[in-house]
Amino acid sequence: MSMAADDAIPPRGLSGLRPLPQLIFSSRWLQLPLYLGLIVAQGVYVVLFMKELWHLILGAMNFSEQEIMLVVLALIDVVMISNLLIMVIVGGYETFVSRLELERHPDQPEWLSHVNASVLKIKLAMAIIGISSIHLLRVFIYAGSLGKPDAPYTETGVMWQALIHGLFVLSAIGIALVEHVSQAAYAKARPH
Repeated sequence: MSMAADDAIPPRGLSGLRPLPQLIFSSRWLQLPLYLGLIVAQGVYVVLFMKELWHLILGAMNFSEQEIMLVVLALIDVVMISNLLIMVIVGGYETFVSRLELERHPDQPEWLSHVNASVLKIKLAMAIIGISSIHLLRVFIYAGSLGKPDAPYTETGVMWQALIHGLFVLSAIGIALVEHVSQAAYAKARPH
């Protein structure tokens, strides 16, 4: 009888491990301060969001449509980065440190039930592309002012940002393709 990687193995406790494997396995808890630090960063993004929202509310009557769009895009950017942080905090902790045991919790995110390092990698790549897309859209909105002395971007800067975004997209496609091929190979090699 063979056990698949996803089958639950009954816990036997750390006391059943030899000292070196016990130390190595326990070292995963060294990541806890990193995830706590990301929670603090999430709080900073909440403050930034509220600041931008307040800026939008105060300027709503005086801003042009383009200025409102830029502030709204900044808000969306903050939310997408915040979503990325949540994926890394929750998914990373669940995958690499310890189970959260949320199976019966009504607020458990749908994606968390099947999260693993591969799924997390693809979700992170997609989130980065989304963030890059919002940023690139803001750059393109400013593109009308290219060549003017007070323009925030140069033509070369816009070109590089578009190229970098394209590389993000190609990287995500590559990651997804590698994951698809490896899962197909795993399914083919796995006895039925």
